[in-house]
Amino acid sequence: MTEHTQQTANKDHADWVLYDGDCPMCIKWAGRFASSLRRRRFDLAPLQTPWVRTRLGLRESELPSEMLLLSSAGGVLRGADAIVFLARRIWWAWPFYVFASLPGVMHVLRSMYRHVASHRKCIDAES
Repeated sequence: MTEHTQQTANKDHADWVLYDGDCPMCIKWAGRFASSLRRRRFDLAPLQTPWVRTRLGLRESELPSEMLLLSSAGGVLRGADAIVFLARRIWWAWPFYVFASLPGVMHVLRSMYRHVASHRKCIDAES
C-alpha cells in the first residue's frame, strides 16, 4: 500500500493539518514540520485535496484563509488556535503554548496569524 493510499484509507481516523497547497510558504512550512507532526499522529494534506473539500463542504473556488486542524473527533481549529494546539503536543514547542496561555496573548496571536495569512502569497518562500 502506498503512503497516499494509506493516508486516504485513514483520513477518517486521523488528525489532519490542512494547508494551502498553492502557497509556496505554506508548502515550505508543512514540509519543515511534517516529520514532527507525523510522529505525533498528525497527517498533512493540502486544502485543495478532493476528500478535504468534501469533508469540509467547500465549493471548488472556496479556500479557507487559514490553515486548519481537523481532528479525528470531527473538530476543526483554525490558524493560531491550531498552531497553539500543536505546540502543546510537541515538547520543544511547549514554551510557545505556555506563552499563548497568558492573558491577552491569543488575541494578539490570532491577529498576527490573520495578517500573515492574508499576505502569505506575497511572502518569499525562501525566507
